[in-house]
Amino acid sequence: MPKISHKGVQMPESPIRKLVPFAEIAKKKGNKVYHLNIGQPDIKTPEVALNAVKNADITVLEYSHSAGFESYREKLAAYYQKQGLPINKEDIIITTGGSEALIFAMGSTMDEGDEIIIPEPFYANYNGFSTQNGVKVVPVMSGIETGFALPPIADFEKLITSRTKAILICNPGNPTGYMYSKEEIQQLAALVKKHDLFLIADEVYREFAYDGFEHFSVMNEESIAENAIMIDSVSKRFSMCGARIGCIVSKNKELMATAMKFAQARLSPPTYAQIASEAALDTPQSYFDDVIVEYKDRRDTLVNALNAIDGVQVAMPKGAFYCIAKLPVANAEDFAKWLLEDYDLKGETVMVAPAAGFYSTPGVGLNEVRLAYVLNKEDLIKSAEIIKEALKVYNK
Repeated sequence: MPKISHKGVQMPESPIRKLVPFAEIAKKKGNKVYHLNIGQPDIKTPEVALNAVKNADITVLEYSHSAGFESYREKLAAYYQKQGLPINKEDIIITTGGSEALIFAMGSTMDEGDEIIIPEPFYANYNGFSTQNGVKVVPVMSGIETGFALPPIADFEKLITSRTKAILICNPGNPTGYMYSKEEIQQLAALVKKHDLFLIADEVYREFAYDGFEHFSVMNEESIAENAIMIDSVSKRFSMCGARIGCIVSKNKELMATAMKFAQARLSPPTYAQIASEAALDTPQSYFDDVIVEYKDRRDTLVNALNAIDGVQVAMPKGAFYCIAKLPVANAEDFAKWLLEDYDLKGETVMVAPAAGFYSTPGVGLNEVRLAYVLNKEDLIKSAEIIKEALKVYNK
């Protein structure tokens, strides 16, 4: 029998989706499952985006430019400029989701065996993208005790080798909700400048900032114009996860010319999704204002309810819509499976994402879960109550 590739064997399972079969079993039993495992917002997609697709007058569904519609890139650049980011259409390549943008970034900056430093815990698919590109992830630890703040620069510096090509951050963070300050971004900027590295910033949650915190983009740091790569997406901003439209952004012309070769190899991003994404940029500011208020309420509701449970510790997120909770269990994945297989509270249970899959250091985060506060407040309150009562039974 032909053998599967070593790379394929090494590809990690998604901690976000790996327990889906257990959730399906729970549902077949007739139990309602509250999905806190995945960042799929229940906020409605802007009607202007949906209507643009419904009303599109297309007789031939043809390829677009490999970099995406010029009209979309112009409009997106204007959106960024309104946000105070010095970005022009030439600095943008539209991609099939932020995922493809990250794959292009890694492929354009790293060869097989090269290394990328990432503060952990981090978005689990970074491991997958690195494996696809033959790149080694070198983690630098942040912890719940500091709210997952940027680790000391000295911790980064001692990990840099001749194979290190980039540092990757998610800001605000998935899975932690931590938002790096301007000072922290400037510390990283000085480090990548000193060692001639790229700084890749996944900024797909930029608008989701709470408590007066303001997002500071790597694109705002002029000193690293040649080092900075921004990753973005419409998935969360406009609640358009299924559109699969993102972009890679950089002032580095050689980098963008290289990324364009990868873009040409996959021909073009999807047409209808670009139409929707371009139209979404006409969404009024009131939409975002309402969404931020809603998510802040949801954050406060879930985090306060969880912190009220004996033995549970949650760091207060500053942005995005995730939090990491440390539970009074030895193995959170076993607990997550048990919640779906063997437990219900009045016919209801909860699906969470075991946080160990968001670390690349073995044995770390075993008693932690990632929760996405993407449900309404009533459902979040019910979910926290289920977790509270479930822990009592589980730890008997």
